[in-house]
Amino acid sequence: MTTTRVQLALNVTDLAAATSFYTALFGVPPHKQREGYANFAVEDPPLKLVLIEKPEEGGHLNHLGVEAESPDEVTAALTRFRDAGLEATLAEHDVCCHAAQDKVFVTAPDTPTGWWEYYAVTDDAPANPDGESTSVCAAACEAKAAAAGGTCCS
Repeated sequence: MTTTRVQLALNVTDLAAATSFYTALFGVPPHKQREGYANFAVEDPPLKLVLIEKPEEGGHLNHLGVEAESPDEVTAALTRFRDAGLEATLAEHDVCCHAAQDKVFVTAPDTPTGWWEYYAVTDDAPANPDGESTSVCAAACEAKAAAAGGTCCS
């Protein structure tokens, strides 16, 4: 069962050690593992934990997000954000972080990354999960991350 949950993406220096630690901590194995990447879909507490191997940047927050159950929730969130006057960028049908997603990037004050993403996975095993994105996602992610002095997960 999918649930709406907060996403916490961390840069780690040693993916194997971090994966082992978080498996023990949350009592669940990774939902997905790729070279330099792992994510956990934790039910209790509701959390999407993403580990991105970056030996030179380990121990730092990569980005924050909210994983929604459906693209309709992402669309509703976009409307809510814009109605509230928040700066929001839409990225639809994007291959990012080893999955196809619909997402919204929202500029946030005083966060380590400077932005949050609100997203729904539309295909957890796309045909080309490591391929380069041609949508606005990669550009928006890199722009938001660069402005905040960080990096995107891609």
